[in-house]
Amino acid sequence: MSKRKHHRHRNSILNRTAGTRPGFLFVPAGAHAPRFFLVSFSDTFLEQTELPSYELLMKKVSDQPDLRHWIDIRGYGDLKLLEQITLDFSIHPLQMEDVINDYQRPKVVEQDRNRLFIISRMLRWSAETHCLDDVQLSIFTGPNYVLTLQSDYEDCLDQLRERIRVGKGLIRSRPTMYLAYAIMDVILDYYFPVMNEIGNYIEELERHILQEASKQTLSDILGLKNELVKLRRIAWPERDKLNEMLRLDEEMLPDSLRVYFHDAYDHVVQLIDLIDNQKETASSLVELYMSTVSNRMNEIMKVLTIISSIFIPLSFIVGLYGMNFAHENPETGKVYPLSMPELYQPYAYPVLLVLMLSLICLQLYFFYRKGWLRSF
Repeated sequence: MSKRKHHRHRNSILNRTAGTRPGFLFVPAGAHAPRFFLVSFSDTFLEQTELPSYELLMKKVSDQPDLRHWIDIRGYGDLKLLEQITLDFSIHPLQMEDVINDYQRPKVVEQDRNRLFIISRMLRWSAETHCLDDVQLSIFTGPNYVLTLQSDYEDCLDQLRERIRVGKGLIRSRPTMYLAYAIMDVILDYYFPVMNEIGNYIEELERHILQEASKQTLSDILGLKNELVKLRRIAWPERDKLNEMLRLDEEMLPDSLRVYFHDAYDHVVQLIDLIDNQKETASSLVELYMSTVSNRMNEIMKVLTIISSIFIPLSFIVGLYGMNFAHENPETGKVYPLSMPELYQPYAYPVLLVLMLSLICLQLYFFYRKGWLRSF
């Protein structure tokens, strides 16, 4: 999802009319037309298909009550469809409002003894804009189905669909709650490549700072810190969500599945540690930038000081002989021995130039012996 799309969905929330009733449904600006995907499976059966209409999708689900179904609807561009989904799956209007206003924090809500409402956020790092792209995935679990709703057509769940297709893992032999876990687990797995790309970007910024620090580099560092803050705001609610799910009773979350949610919880804790480490590293980049800029300023001042030191005695000599006190009075012919007899010497000018050049060489030799020229 591009950053422009991300802001489009967030702005659709901010631009809502104040005072609208709770549970008010609307079509976000620029929303995609809905597409309908269905994965129906059992231990020995599998059918994956994209269906042309919502009615046909619901007919296939109702005609196969003994199968487990993953109902995947992408796009919020049809208000009547959203209202019909709310009725068909007994979704509370406030929950469907959270689905459409897709900038919600990760959370879990227990609807009744058999159903959960879960929000997760899918992340991707944009190498072009150096920003996080995040898309909300809303999950509703039921006795024999998992319903997922998202605003974009693309997501990070293709590997999971392939696992179901080839029959790898436990998904086809476990209850639908395990499918919900598998969806969240794949989403969490994609957080770590994001952190790896952020780490590579931090190394790139560090090289830029050491080679050629600029105001744009500082702006990039501050932008990275903002993205890490955003990532932390996603990771912490994700941890709280999984912690709440671990507290569900045996009927909602069997002990045979609880160990998998514990593993996902551990992954989130690791992710939070990585985010905190990256935040500290990003903060240290600001310090490195300021130190590098200060060192370069010191080098510039050092060069200017050496140049000034060289020209100060030369300026003194030139200024001294620029006073032009006459050695002989042109009217009386009287000689003034304490004036400037050098003004009338035949080789005074080249001798003075040689003297000044020798003075420069002596100064440079002195600076070299002191080690002040070794960094050039």
